[in-house]
Parts: sequence; C-alpha cells; structure tokens
Amino acid sequence: MKIVFLLLTAFTLQACSNNVVKKDPTLKDVLEDKFLIGVALNTRQSSGRDTAAVRIVQEHFNAIVAENCMKSGELLKEKGRYDFTDADAFVKFGTDNNLAITGHCLIWHSQLPPWFCVDENGENVSPKELKSRMKDHISTVVGRYKGVIKGWDVVNEAILEDGSYRKSKFYEILGEEFIPLAFQYAQEADPEAELYYNDYNEWYPGKRETVVRLINTLKERGIRIDGIGMQAHVGMTNPTIEEYQATINDYANAGVKVLVTEFDLSPLPEPRRMGGANLADREAYRKEIDPYTEGLPEDVKLAWNNRMMDFFHLFLDNSDHMLRVTMWGVSDGDSWKNNFPARGRTDYPLLFDRDHQPKSVVKQLISKVSTEESK
Repeated sequence: MKIVFLLLTAFTLQACSNNVVKKDPTLKDVLEDKFLIGVALNTRQSSGRDTAAVRIVQEHFNAIVAENCMKSGELLKEKGRYDFTDADAFVKFGTDNNLAITGHCLIWHSQLPPWFCVDENGENVSPKELKSRMKDHISTVVGRYKGVIKGWDVVNEAILEDGSYRKSKFYEILGEEFIPLAFQYAQEADPEAELYYNDYNEWYPGKRETVVRLINTLKERGIRIDGIGMQAHVGMTNPTIEEYQATINDYANAGVKVLVTEFDLSPLPEPRRMGGANLADREAYRKEIDPYTEGLPEDVKLAWNNRMMDFFHLFLDNSDHMLRVTMWGVSDGDSWKNNFPARGRTDYPLLFDRDHQPKSVVKQLISKVSTEESK
C-alpha cells in the first residue's frame, strides 16, 4: 500500500509540474542587467486608485519618479508650511513595491512657489537669503527621505539651447553659482543619494557644451554629480539617433552616467508657430496638429513602432553608460502630450495604450533582448 501511495504521489507531482504555466518575461525582467526601466506616476497611481496603471507598473517597471507631487510648488503651497501628503504616498508606493525611487525635482524655475525668491514687497531677495531658502528646502526634502530615495534631480532645466543660462530668479540673484550650491546642499543632506542634472534638447551642441562645463566645474570643486538626465520628449524626425548618440558620448566622456528621464515619442505632426487670431485658421491648425482623434492609422503605428525600437536599440547599445530609462507616464491617456500645445489634443506617445494594453513594441523589445541574452 505504501508503494502505491508513493507512486501516486510521484505521478501527481509530475503532472502538476507539467501543468505549471511559465510566466512570460516583462520589460523589467529582460532589462534588469542593462538599466533600470522606470515610469512617472501621477497621484491617482501612487495612491493606488488607478488599479489598471498599478498593475502595469508592478509587472513591467522597477523604478518610479513623481510626475508632480515632489516639485516645490506642490510641497510648499503655503509659505513656511510643507505638505508631504502626496509625496509620502508616492514614496510608500515605491518602497511597498520594491521600486527604485527618484526625487523630482529640488530646484526648478517653474512650479516654484511665487514667494520663494522674493521678499514681502515682491523684490528679489538678497543672495544670502536665497542661499538660506535653497539650503533649507533641499535639506528638509532630501533629509525627509534620506536612505530611501535612490537619486535626485537636483536642478532642472537651467540651460538654454544656445548654451546660455536661463534668466530665472535663481540666476538673476546668484548667477551660475546656484547650481553648484544646490548640488552641495543635496550632497550634504544625503551623502549616499545619487545626484543628477536634468534638462531637455541636450542634443543641441551649445547646451551640451555648457552641461559638460558644469560637470567639470562640479568635479573640480569636489561636488558630486552622478548623472545627466536627458528628457526625451521626442518626435518622429527630431532629434536624430546620431545627435542623441553624440550627446551620450560627450556625457560619458565627461565621467558621468546618462539617464533618459522623460521618454515619450509623439507620432503627431510637430507644432509650428502660428500668428493671428482668425478663427478659421485656428481651427485648421487644431486639425493639423490633432489629426488622429479616432486612433492611429496602421502605417503611422508601424512608423512609430520602428522609431521607438530605434531609440531602445540606442539605449541598449549604450547600456554601459546608462543608469535608467524612464517613460513619462504609464499609458497614452495619462500623457501630458494630450494637452500640448492645444487642450484636448489626442496623442499616443507611450508604451501602453489607453486601454492599458501593451503596444506591439513592448513584445518586440522583450523578444529582442531575450533572444540576444540566450545567444
């Protein structure tokens, strides 16, 4: 009887093992040895209310960044009083799901509390006062999440395409020095966190040259900078892959890693300048820049898919220099591009569609990396 029982048990175990459903690999599975694959979350997602998006994040991504809730204007809606409610929920979502968390962003001229750089009369504060406010803000925010947040976008969008500095309040009062100061304060607040400078259109040679000079300045002064974030809000023709490669080369040669921080690829016509107030002209322009309100034609889908794969080929080819690639939104319906440059515009720039289904490029990318790894 004992022999029969053992035989039946062995047969049952073998049958169960034969019926085990093998889990299909996901983006984070195949890219884990290349770079982190990240995504920006809004508060509906980081709070868990958008369950469809949460499922995608848990399945495919291993890194997150907050779309808005950690910007200074969100944290400091009233002078002297921080509200960390949404930021804490975002960080908790990251820790609960074992995700690498990026803080975005500490110093930015936009979404800045209107009082931050001025006194009670609306005049620019003194350099000493602005330094104090910057240090207090950075110390408070970075210190709160010390040891939890992997890295910070310390300064965001401070340099223009021609290589000159943006004439922000920070620059007006402190000049170029505000960037080294911000990095110094962040390093002091959490010596273990990675520190990044983040900007867009860095394939413009003038901007890139200034960023490289900034890297060298920080290093010469013993201030740490670990990576440069390249906001990849790209279109179907600009930038070229060669321009992007040249930018990666320059940053790698300067001794820092590269992060693709805000990746989305719009298949829509690139906006052009339009003057005048003629309503008929405006309606024609709206239709010109919003041509696919009912969905993308198949030929446009294919072209978009190929362009997206070209960028991921580039990232994979440069994986030795790449820390992270982050999509700026979970699915098409979440994207800020739907309202830029005209409210109500319908765009399709992300890896998952409005029904939270993966586009064909997701399977293609997974298959490509899996096949290469098996060779």
